[in-house]
Amino acid sequence: SLQDQFDNLEKHTQWGIDVLEKYIKFVKERTEIELSYAKQLRNLSKKYQPKKNSKEEEEYRYTSTRAFLATLNEMNDYAGQHEVISENMTSLITGELTRYVQELKQERKSHFHDGRKAQQHIETCWKQLEASKRRFERDCKEADRAQQYFEKMDADINVTKADVEKARQQAQLRHQMAEDSKAEYSSTLQKFNSEQHEHYYTHIPNIFQKIQEMEERRIVRIGESMKTFAEVDRQVIPIIGKCLDEITKAAESVDHKNDSQMVIEAFKSGFEPPGDIDFEDFTQPMKRTVSESSLSNSRGDGKSEPKFGSKSKGKLWPFIKKNKLMSLLTSPHQPPPPPPASASPSAVPNGPQSPKQQKEPLSHRFNEFMTSKPKIHCFRSLKRGGAGPEDFSNLPPEQRRKKLQQKVDELNRDIQKEMDQRDALTKMKDVYIKNPQMGDAASVDHRLAELGQNIEKLRLEVQKFEGWLADVEGRLPARTEQSRRQSGVYEAQNPSGVNSCAQDRESPDGSYTEEQSQETEMKVPATDFDDEFDDEEPLPTIGTCKALYTFEGQNEGTISVAEGEMLYVIEEDKGDGWTRIRRNEDEEGYVPTSYVEVYLDKNAK
Repeated sequence: SLQDQFDNLEKHTQWGIDVLEKYIKFVKERTEIELSYAKQLRNLSKKYQPKKNSKEEEEYRYTSTRAFLATLNEMNDYAGQHEVISENMTSLITGELTRYVQELKQERKSHFHDGRKAQQHIETCWKQLEASKRRFERDCKEADRAQQYFEKMDADINVTKADVEKARQQAQLRHQMAEDSKAEYSSTLQKFNSEQHEHYYTHIPNIFQKIQEMEERRIVRIGESMKTFAEVDRQVIPIIGKCLDEITKAAESVDHKNDSQMVIEAFKSGFEPPGDIDFEDFTQPMKRTVSESSLSNSRGDGKSEPKFGSKSKGKLWPFIKKNKLMSLLTSPHQPPPPPPASASPSAVPNGPQSPKQQKEPLSHRFNEFMTSKPKIHCFRSLKRGGAGPEDFSNLPPEQRRKKLQQKVDELNRDIQKEMDQRDALTKMKDVYIKNPQMGDAASVDHRLAELGQNIEKLRLEVQKFEGWLADVEGRLPARTEQSRRQSGVYEAQNPSGVNSCAQDRESPDGSYTEEQSQETEMKVPATDFDDEFDDEEPLPTIGTCKALYTFEGQNEGTISVAEGEMLYVIEEDKGDGWTRIRRNEDEEGYVPTSYVEVYLDKNAK
């Protein structure tokens, strides 16, 4: 029936609206995903961005890390394109379809309202037709009965003429009523047929046509939205492609040779490698010879070596702490003599070494130096509260040269700024002199004087740093292949460029600072470094000791003690049988451990 068709159409159009709303929900969730993805990409890019004024920022001078930084920036732009996708889908699809759904619901409601109204009208006409038909039928039956009654009365001779006339009039009345009902029924039927024809051939088809057009527009609209869905993505593909091209371009800019060269420039120290270590003949214990290019000073030259506090020192090898090295250089290279049989002073003070005394090879002490960890960074650093020296003497020569050059350039820039300000003020003063109404020329004199003083101070600073720079550049070793092939002996370098901090060979930036060993028989004059080192704090005492026997220190690095004498211990026995002691600030050396009784301070560091 027609009503069933309306029901079917109503269900179908409602399903179409549900599909549209489902698609809107799908697109909305897609935009949320795009926004969330963009946010996560931005957070990821921000997370790996180098922190300002940090060590990470310095690492981004290499081509590989710069390429990574470019990738992070492009990922940020990449995230921005996903935000564009979300914005366009929200405005072009979600927003438009939401408004369209509201309009579609109103239109659908209107069409079905018209359909129900037409259906109700035809039903009303049908009811009117049925009522007219029943009335006509009833009137016909009544007229037929009235006619039959009249004929009966007319045939009956016993009935009066008046009754017959009355029956005849009644029959005529009923017949007239039947005729009227017939006419009304005919009119109603004709009208109904016309309404019915109009209903089924005009009104209902028009309503169905409108519903069909509405449904087709809905289908077209959802198809266009799906096309827009793809176009929104396609529009950002060129920009995303550019982002990926930039990432590829950044990756292709990575230069491994340049990066490795930057590492070399950043960490090269300017020192030459040490020479070969000579063979030490232990078959002649009393006449051991040590290479001048080894870790110890010459012992066989027959010349008395200066004590710890003297001005002339051998230059040190990289990675070795100065105190440890000085212990090696000054401690005797033969086992200590055994204690005398008696405590008398006439006992053998420097008797022959015990055949059972195990010698400690030099490699053992070298390994100890290589594995030991520094405890104190620098005497100078301690004095200055941990800050590096002003002349960067805690750095290797090459690193020191770079730092000094940077400082000179920085001071020159500051001077230029001050001079620019002075020139501007001078011009302003000239304008004030020519046009007093514009300002007082004397008001800038104080500032000009300040700028002059600042420039003079900065120039003095530049001269100071340029002096240090010239000193370093004039004494750096020649970086030639010929010098690399030399006998492994370090070239003499600028003493002021050598780190006065002997306690720790590792500078704060990870590079090593060291002095270099001097050639055989080389006499190194007293330098500013020596003066500075003399001013450093002596080794702290870690306890006291009492001399059990008299010991006459005749070998290099030893000290004479008398029986019963109390002295300070500054370095305990390292396993070689010698203990380092101090009598006063100028006298310290080694004595056999068996000759003294040591009382270590538990609180000593």
